Amino acid sequence: MRHLVRVLVAVTSSLAALSFSTAVHAGATPSNVGSTAADVAFVQRLMFSTPLAKFSAIARSRIGPDGIPGNGWFDWSTDLCSAPLVGNSGATYNFTEPCRRHDFGYRNTQLLDRRYGLGRYWNHAGRARIDVQFYADMRGACAHRRLLDRPFCYTWAAVYFVAVRTFGGP
Repeated sequence: MRHLVRVLVAVTSSLAALSFSTAVHAGATPSNVGSTAADVAFVQRLMFSTPLAKFSAIARSRIGPDGIPGNGWFDWSTDLCSAPLVGNSGATYNFTEPCRRHDFGYRNTQLLDRRYGLGRYWNHAGRARIDVQFYADMRGACAHRRLLDRPFCYTWAAVYFVAVRTFGGP
């Protein structure tokens, strides 16, 4: 039994070292690798407390928690709205930036889960909160459309919301 414990400790230590080494080689240096609390707070702040226009500027520059552009620790990739046929904009709506933030939320909540604890961040409640923010962001985008376009825009926002709630994950 004692031998088995030693083997498990050795394997776990090796995997932890390999994981850190991989993160460093992938562009994450010790100066931009955060703690669990700092990483969670950063994702939460960008998702739920940062105005959409400011989020968009941060996302385009990949500005991390340290304020330096080019951050590689978080997942900044996006496919914008991957809605088949309709994309992220139409004659009466443009959901490009709401989709960018929604992708950031999904991708980085899943990333937090992989790094810090399975099921702790990417779960039904967390995804629902991201989806509700997505809906609010789309409705905010609709509020800036021409008065005649707004009802159509709000309808599209509802369609996108139902789609992500139905097909988005856990």
